[in-house]
Amino acid sequence: MTQNIPEYYKEVSMRLNRVLDAVGLGENIRWQKINMWIETQKMRSVTVNGARYLGSQAEATTTPGLQSDIDIILPVLVPAIQNLESWVPEVPNFLVVSDEHTPPGYVNLHLVQSDLPLLVYNTNCYALYVDRYNRSLACHDNEFFKFTEVNEHHGPANTSSLGTNLSIDYVYAFRLHTWPYHATGWITRNRRHNWPSQKAIELIQQTGALLVPVGHKLSPEKHIEWRLSISFGEKLLVWLFNSTQYKCYILLKIINKSFIKPIVGNDVLSSYHCKTCIFYLIESTPTAMWQPENLLLCIELCLRLLCNWTQAETCPNYFIPDENMFQCKVFGHVQGRLLCVLRNLLSQEGRYLTMISCDNIGEKLVRTCQSPLSELAIEIYDIGAVLVVSVFYQLITVEHVICESRALDILLSSHLLGPDIKSVLWKFYCSIIGSKLASKSLSRESPDQQDLDMAQELLLWGSSSDVASGKLKLAAFYLVLDNLDVTEDVLNEIHANYTYNILCLTKLYKQDLQAKLDENLTISHIISHCVAYPVVYEPSEITCIPKALIPEMFRTARYEIDSEYKWYVNNVARVDSKVFLHFMEFICNFRRNKTLHKYLALEKMICVIKHGVLDFNDTALNLFAHCLRQEGKLMNAYNILCKSMKLTKQQNAAKWQIAILINSAFRLLRGGQ
Repeated sequence: MTQNIPEYYKEVSMRLNRVLDAVGLGENIRWQKINMWIETQKMRSVTVNGARYLGSQAEATTTPGLQSDIDIILPVLVPAIQNLESWVPEVPNFLVVSDEHTPPGYVNLHLVQSDLPLLVYNTNCYALYVDRYNRSLACHDNEFFKFTEVNEHHGPANTSSLGTNLSIDYVYAFRLHTWPYHATGWITRNRRHNWPSQKAIELIQQTGALLVPVGHKLSPEKHIEWRLSISFGEKLLVWLFNSTQYKCYILLKIINKSFIKPIVGNDVLSSYHCKTCIFYLIESTPTAMWQPENLLLCIELCLRLLCNWTQAETCPNYFIPDENMFQCKVFGHVQGRLLCVLRNLLSQEGRYLTMISCDNIGEKLVRTCQSPLSELAIEIYDIGAVLVVSVFYQLITVEHVICESRALDILLSSHLLGPDIKSVLWKFYCSIIGSKLASKSLSRESPDQQDLDMAQELLLWGSSSDVASGKLKLAAFYLVLDNLDVTEDVLNEIHANYTYNILCLTKLYKQDLQAKLDENLTISHIISHCVAYPVVYEPSEITCIPKALIPEMFRTARYEIDSEYKWYVNNVARVDSKVFLHFMEFICNFRRNKTLHKYLALEKMICVIKHGVLDFNDTALNLFAHCLRQEGKLMNAYNILCKSMKLTKQQNAAKWQIAILINSAFRLLRGGQ
């Protein structure tokens, strides 16, 4: 576990501990906060019977920069029981039940008579629902679990604002006073490192659980499902954290807020995932590891565990491992973005800490660390900047399209920006705006020459953004204007700069960049001369692109939009730069009747498709099929499109290309007759 750990980890960990103490995470302040919430709890119980404070505030695992809400549980004053022997007479009871249709971590509540311990069937009234077995089950899809005086509703929580930076989340829930049988495995499972202790397990077992009015997202019966929440036990476990575990957990939440959420969104990785991660890690590692000098190592292990879970698309609930908390959250492109960010953070070996703006932790750490981290802090801007541009292309090639300009706005406010990266991003932006302006002008019956001149200036400025994508947009602009001489000059310039060592992937990791960084090159030089990003077109650029790319903006058919694949809807054309380069060479030479050069471009396309590492293989095959159709090789084109459809069955423009191909073949047959 301690192999290959950089020598500066321990020194930085000790300095990081001092910084965190300075922002209010020392043990004295921690326990003052906990005691304050315990006293507040006592006073609250006088006015609202059974109300309990939970969450980050009650756990004292927050800072002013995290701006955590206050969570208050309001118990439903009806007994929830796990067996009829626990029945309480003279009041309605609800029996916890589940079957093969109930998702892990969720239960149903079956009504029990108030005069006899007998289950109620076929009684459908307010707040009840009769299911397929005629059981009368508690239903939370009604106004009983919503407050009329609150500002808004967040899932099961009713949120009320307390000023600009603080709010209270109220949640109605049933209180289960016995340990849920769904979590029996947590009590008995083997623990090599004796955490938590047997005494702590017995204490947590006495806290029971809450039944929160929220169902599984994929369940057709979510309105009668209640999520098991062992929040009281979690609070006790967090209180058992030693100082290093406590700081590691808060720092993990800060890293999530600073670096992960701005890229993947607020609804993917939550504080609860971070808490689950650290619970599992503490349980599976020696207690002796959790010392102040190992704080940075512990953070890295947490990130690595999150990375492994993301790769497996599985985050097991700590108390009920069968419940996958990544379901409906981490999949597809969301998984790719999350992996991209986590792997880049891990590759930086702690240097991302210097860029944390929350509570000024990064700035304080840089001032504290005169050596050795401050010397490495400059390098992070290089790695972080390439990450920024990489994620820029992740954002504009995902299933829920964020337009390029919006992606740029997001990243310009990111903490990963160094001084050199801003000019790089502005070049990308100029290329985008120039292409959109040209498209707008060309869509008019009489294009405005002044707009076209301005578009050309912007595209020329943006052409140096990276090795290929900006220049390819410029070449496409000239091709649409039928200025073939200048188009050929631009393509030849790209070809001359496109050497064997160009990095072409959207997901760049440190190992790909190490040789470049060792040469002491600036980040603008690395991206301009060593990186070729994909070419991406939005619908607003549709008249400024080759016609073969237009179907790529309509990859999803109506039947797919209405089906279970509706989240794949996309309206952006995306193509790997090297494929697009050879495609443009073919089109240019096709129009100029240069047969030899035309076939040479086709051979290069074949080589790239067969041996290259591409992000958008289906688009590459579709463009190649278009070239074959231009040559009159309709059957060959059809076979290539079929391969494309096998490769990507949904959201593939090949279906439109096949329709065009059939139309061409039909016209050819009619002409023959």
